[in-house]
Amino acid sequence: MCYSTALRKKREEIEQRLLSMIPANFEIPDEYKQYFHLNGFSHGNLYIITMESPKLITHAQWGLVPDWAHNDPAAFYKKSNTLNAKSETLFERNSYKKSAQNKRCLILADGFFEPHHENGIVVPNFCYQPSEAYPEGDLFLFAGLYNEIDAQTNTATIITMPANAFFTEVHNKQKRMPLVLDETNLEDWLDEGMNEPSLNELMAEGFTTKPFKAYPVSRDLYKKNVETDLPYIVERTA
Repeated sequence: MCYSTALRKKREEIEQRLLSMIPANFEIPDEYKQYFHLNGFSHGNLYIITMESPKLITHAQWGLVPDWAHNDPAAFYKKSNTLNAKSETLFERNSYKKSAQNKRCLILADGFFEPHHENGIVVPNFCYQPSEAYPEGDLFLFAGLYNEIDAQTNTATIITMPANAFFTEVHNKQKRMPLVLDETNLEDWLDEGMNEPSLNELMAEGFTTKPFKAYPVSRDLYKKNVETDLPYIVERTA
């Protein structure tokens, strides 16, 4: 389960960091806006790299809308939660299997939030991947799927999988984690020649080898009518 993400870096930092991962530039540079907390249920924009245009970073509305729901996305969202797609059933679900075959994407982030249950209280934890250059959280890429609503609007979902030992302690109730791809697997995820068995193997074994860290943050994250897309929301509270 991954319903909240962060992308705090400046546009220039992102493009520079991608040079050693999978080189891509923003399709419309002036439209980029960093965020400290993007709530998936707001269906705001994620930044993605698609199979169709692997050298460009574009945006996609969070929550994949399949072809058969294009006429009324709002009604679809009321009935369906497509913020995440389970890796184990990707090719079985009507909402995802077409995109899994030929509309895969990489989704940019430098952090995400997971619920941690402790003494009957849910405490959000900020999860990040520290590096020497970015101790507060390096850039990484989720495995995702996308689909178009129209010529101007993409929609996307983040793939999740059973939690590893670290995320089992963090997301300690549902015990899942988003699929953060190892840098060696990024091009393969966008490769149109990948078949279903190869993709299933990649999802099962392709999680990043770089370690994550996590710490508790403000429970404002779960409050309605509170502005949380601010720097304080990624600050440690304990």
